[in-house]
Amino acid sequence: MEFSIEKDVLLRGLSRIQSIVEKRTTIPILSNVLIEAEEGRIFLTATDLEVGMRAYYPASTKTTGKIALSAKKLYEIVRELPEKEICFKVLENFRMEIHCEKAVFKLAGISPEQFPKFPEADEESSFPVDPKNLKKMLDATSFSMSTDDSKYNLNGIFFHSNREDDSSYLSLVATDGHRLALAKAASGIPAIEQLIKGVIFPRKGVTELRKIIDDTESDVILGFSDNNAAILSNEITLIIRLVDGEFPEYRKVIPDASGPFAVIPREAFLKLVRRVATLASEKSRGVKISFSPGQTDVSSSNPEFGEARENMEIEYEGDDVSIGFNARYLLDILNSQECEHIRFQMKDNLSPGLITPLESQDCLAVVMPMRL
Repeated sequence: MEFSIEKDVLLRGLSRIQSIVEKRTTIPILSNVLIEAEEGRIFLTATDLEVGMRAYYPASTKTTGKIALSAKKLYEIVRELPEKEICFKVLENFRMEIHCEKAVFKLAGISPEQFPKFPEADEESSFPVDPKNLKKMLDATSFSMSTDDSKYNLNGIFFHSNREDDSSYLSLVATDGHRLALAKAASGIPAIEQLIKGVIFPRKGVTELRKIIDDTESDVILGFSDNNAAILSNEITLIIRLVDGEFPEYRKVIPDASGPFAVIPREAFLKLVRRVATLASEKSRGVKISFSPGQTDVSSSNPEFGEARENMEIEYEGDDVSIGFNARYLLDILNSQECEHIRFQMKDNLSPGLITPLESQDCLAVVMPMRL
């Protein structure tokens, strides 16, 4: 195998896979990138058996072939080379010669036959998705993913399709048991069995998916095969192994939206909560929010440092309600919603809070109360 490629093109490809390759050494081949040279292009493939990426880049190919090389070491070498064309040539015993101007490296490789087979996407279960809508939905829900590895079925985002009022919707839901976020968008998704039942994208897969849609304005193709999801965007194919578990029945957690609610300027309320939270308890991060006609009062108390209190005028005409929440959870929700005013609803002093944009029903967040 022998080919040459521009440094900036190869560096972009290698940088994309650094977060995917396996950092642990339990399976050495997973810390490698598979390089395949074909006529006029090369393919770079990396996987940790949970998330895999395969992408192609233009190159001048003299002879075809493939080899597995250390992804980290190759990236470090290429990063330091001059901004010129880099030449690659496979030598005996899976050694790669890398040549750029006067610099010459010989990097030990591994037989490509050891590299895991990259799954193929099923075209019959594939459909286009608007990256702008998907990006908005991911940002509105990803903050609620659990980071507790023992709750494996909550360590990701639940994707499912459903029908409402003769229209089809793609819904994304995430929860860590303390808060829940849901976002939905109208879609022309065909009746795909996996999505009707619902699938869980793992946290790492969500992160890589978010990176891909950041780099494109054209539709991405989402499809399913066995227990994998496949995302195709321009020259990149991302394969994500779905979480093998049941997502909880989240609809039971969402409070009834009827009853009194407060209308609050989102940005001003976010800054208020952030200020008051500076004196919240380090352990609980709790703040107390009180609603009374025409205003809200937010307070915190810390036995070691003191207390804080601030109020602001809002639209509210219900009964007086006072309840404690984790300030970090509230701030995550307020940061995730792109609206001028929020609709904040609390039924009583022990019920969860329901927060939605005032003018839209496309996303919502539920935050559980806490005792202060």
